[in-house]
Amino acid sequence: MTFTVLYTDRSYPDDSVERRIYGPDVRVIFPPAVTNGVADLSDADCAAADGLMTLRHRVTAKDFERFPKLRAVCRMGVGYDSIDRVAANGRQIVVLNVPDYGTTEVADHAMSLALALRRGLLIHLEAQRADPPAAWRYIDDPLVRRSSVQTFGIVGMGRIATAVALRAKAFGFRVVFFDPLLPSGVELGLGIERAPTLEALLQQTDTLSIHVPLTPDTRNMIDDRTLSLLPKGAVLVNTARGPIVDIDAVAKHLKSGHLAGVGLDVVPVEPPVEPVPELIRAYRAREDWTIGRLIITPHSAFYTPQAWDDIRTKSAETMRAALLGPKPQNVIPPDSY
Repeated sequence: MTFTVLYTDRSYPDDSVERRIYGPDVRVIFPPAVTNGVADLSDADCAAADGLMTLRHRVTAKDFERFPKLRAVCRMGVGYDSIDRVAANGRQIVVLNVPDYGTTEVADHAMSLALALRRGLLIHLEAQRADPPAAWRYIDDPLVRRSSVQTFGIVGMGRIATAVALRAKAFGFRVVFFDPLLPSGVELGLGIERAPTLEALLQQTDTLSIHVPLTPDTRNMIDDRTLSLLPKGAVLVNTARGPIVDIDAVAKHLKSGHLAGVGLDVVPVEPPVEPVPELIRAYRAREDWTIGRLIITPHSAFYTPQAWDDIRTKSAETMRAALLGPKPQNVIPPDSY
């Protein structure tokens, strides 16, 4: 029996890797060009597809109506909020993801944002490039603090967060996390501490790193109220999902000085569209309250050439297991958050 796997993204020059992994029993279809996701796929390709692979595009309940044979859909990444899992379950379509790519890259990126801010690298960069340049001396600023006198707070303790925790420990931070879904004892295995509530975590956190999936419970989890719980002069880093953080509240607290620095790899709408939020507008306009205190990267934390290859390989292996067996891997239940 031959299966057909359809990709919504043409991200690679050929299908050599996919053909090697899938073998002769799977036909691979890369669309010529996709801008609007499933809407751009041909009816014939959708009708033939047993598996659907998506990297950048959403798959909605209406989209699933175009796939009479579909058995599995794979999000080529960790997050799976772009797939309507309830609709997929109603059609007995297995939803898959790739949880084990880019872990080290995102962890490195989160720590890089935190350390670049906490060591004042951007403040000095801007000061020495000014006209005229600043005096040849250190800058006394609330951003700059010794790691060992700080609490590094982590929201969520999955694969990436665990890698971040180990890195933060190595730099001398006291590491505390909040994750109500993990069983007791995880903190003992990692040699870190656990906060009983989000509020308890925030009240003791100097540098905060977000590592939870986007769910109804985590949307706007970090808002004006919760940001207010952080000690004055805290740093916020988000490499998870943009809508977890209220970006307007971040602007308010950075402008007031309650937050000393912010590093974001994700924002609520990607790419940003007009009218862009105040934080992004001010960052691009180089307003004084953002200079040296705000870093925004374009959802690039995952990327290295090696991680890009991992996405390609691991997602194909995941889809092959779902279609050809022996059993599906990385299955996301319809009610899983």
